[in-house]
Amino acid sequence: MNTIRSVCVYCGSSPGRDEAYVKAGHLLGRSLAKSGLRLIYGGGTKGIMGAVADGALKAGGKVTGIIPRFLINREATETALDKLDELLITDNMHERKHRMFEKSDAFVALPGGIGTVEEIVEIMTWAQLGHHRKPIVFANVKGFWDPMLSLIEHMAEEGFIHTAHRVKPLMVNDPEAIVAAIMVAGSSVDAPTEGVQAVIDKM
Repeated sequence: MNTIRSVCVYCGSSPGRDEAYVKAGHLLGRSLAKSGLRLIYGGGTKGIMGAVADGALKAGGKVTGIIPRFLINREATETALDKLDELLITDNMHERKHRMFEKSDAFVALPGGIGTVEEIVEIMTWAQLGHHRKPIVFANVKGFWDPMLSLIEHMAEEGFIHTAHRVKPLMVNDPEAIVAAIMVAGSSVDAPTEGVQAVIDKM
């Protein structure tokens, strides 16, 4: 039985230098909507964040934005936020990340900066520690995440990832193939994918 109902997307609040990044955001958002999956994301309405939400909304999808109060005027506009199906405002980044984790059945990292890397790496860390088995995908648009994959392989080869079998992020080059990859991964999970709340509360 497939347990995927909502997908968290981490990505840049800026568009980046290549228009392919924003296009990938639109495509992924649309794909999620057409598959009946809810988008969970950081609530930004600009850059790639805005593109993902826009793609999902224009395709009739459900979108949950989770954003810290102090970032509302920096990463979004109130008018654009009104278009979201659901908006959750948190007091800080820590609470935002926990809410995103709790509401999501899978995670995707589109191109982004340090914040995007920090978010997806934390999800990988929790997987390594056995706190969840939710699918993790790197949307490798034009090879954006190749250096990350090389770093992960390097860390494993040097003996720093001792439970690598628990951390197997999928590298998907085509944004429109991401949903299919997630659904296949989700259907193969033979244990609950929910996080261990007692453990999450301690983090």
